[in-house]
Amino acid sequence: MTDRPITTTDAGIPAPSDEFSLSVGPNGPLLLQDHYLIQKMAHFNRERVPERVVHAKGGGAHGVLRITEDVSQYTKAKLFQKGQETELFLRFSTVAGELGSADTVRDPRGFAIKFYTEDGNYDIVGNNTPIFFIRDPSKFSDFIHSQKRRADTHTRDHNMQWDFWTLSPESAHQVSFLMTDRGTPRTWRHMHGFGSHTFLWYNAGGEKFWVKYHFKTEQGIENLTDAEAKALVAADADFHIRDLHTAIRNGDHPAWRVNVQIMPFEDAADYRFNPFDLTKVWPHSDYPEITIGRFVLNRNPENYFAEVEQAGFEPANLVPGIGPSPDKMLQGRLFSYPDAHRYRIGPNYLQLPVNAPKVPVHSYNRDGQMRYRNPGDPVYAPNSVNGPAADPSLYEGENYQVAGEIIRSAHVRHREDDDYVQPRALWESVLSDVDRDHMVSNIVGHASAPEVTADMKKRVVEYWTNIHKDLGQRVAQGLGVA
Repeated sequence: MTDRPITTTDAGIPAPSDEFSLSVGPNGPLLLQDHYLIQKMAHFNRERVPERVVHAKGGGAHGVLRITEDVSQYTKAKLFQKGQETELFLRFSTVAGELGSADTVRDPRGFAIKFYTEDGNYDIVGNNTPIFFIRDPSKFSDFIHSQKRRADTHTRDHNMQWDFWTLSPESAHQVSFLMTDRGTPRTWRHMHGFGSHTFLWYNAGGEKFWVKYHFKTEQGIENLTDAEAKALVAADADFHIRDLHTAIRNGDHPAWRVNVQIMPFEDAADYRFNPFDLTKVWPHSDYPEITIGRFVLNRNPENYFAEVEQAGFEPANLVPGIGPSPDKMLQGRLFSYPDAHRYRIGPNYLQLPVNAPKVPVHSYNRDGQMRYRNPGDPVYAPNSVNGPAADPSLYEGENYQVAGEIIRSAHVRHREDDDYVQPRALWESVLSDVDRDHMVSNIVGHASAPEVTADMKKRVVEYWTNIHKDLGQRVAQGLGVA
């Protein structure tokens, strides 16, 4: 005998064999009574959960957040109090590709963090850009469909991507980012992360503030050129997953500074553009970034499926001291993310270890598929038998007044609302000459795909001309459009 453990069934029963099925004689038919064979085959047929519709390809790691500055004047959220340390799990991902796609393709990167706080889980579900393609969730499924596969050929199609983008001018800022080299980060370790949305912070006195999160890589920004990214697609489809795992395994723990922008609550009403518009950033000249702490990733998952594939992040996980804003995209995501998890990994996904809070759960939710922690009596609220009771005082401060007619409408424009102002500033004031050259080359390469029609190329030129005349002229020259 060796010290090796004995193989068992999933019920813990010693397995009869690692190699051979139960048969009538060595060459005869198999028997239905071979319960171990049936268990192995039946489980194998079910071992894949549906992949995420978006953000399917990704990886992640565990870490810890440490707060170094006092921001109690802005929020009473316990995880953001000076000296607090909070365990976290962070998942990086691409957006459009399937689970088996390459992770170095041109795409935004998901940057989703789950903080295991003493008030339960707090999730920030962001990207590596501070903005997004659209500002209303009614267009989200259409946008994603335009980035996925055609119904007839089951192939991705650059023509339909440009069709959606050029008919959606609010996409211009995000597409500008995407077409720079930041659309192909060298590694997940060498890119920033953003909460992207605007959130509400409120302090112990009930004072309210609007906040944006910025996670600034301490490794420095490094990007791939389009050619380098395409070469890695061929060489190693899992380059980013491998890089993160290897770095942490070797003790090279990546870290990010945690910065916030704070806007006084009253400023939002007449700010020069809509501060809740996900296609826009707040200029740092108006609201400078404040460093409040940092987080480090220091532990790899032990099992990819259990900890990365089954991880579920949801913007609806908001702890006392933090609330949602009127950002329409955020409002839509409050429902859509937990609903996706209930479909994909089951109604009791919050009992999976990677999703379970580190604090006791006292809930009246019960039963359902795969539940293994079920509350006893009482099973209803209110009750008079000492069951859990809510404490509304924890959320004093999150309420604010809104008024208006119930309508379907674009947001009311503020005095400087324009879909092209910020991408124009990116082109004129942020990008270097090399960045501009690469951006033009990336646009021309993407819009030169065989399926992109001549009429669509004209619309592409018009799209970029609206941002800047010089940019439009250079794209037109590259595409051969008069």
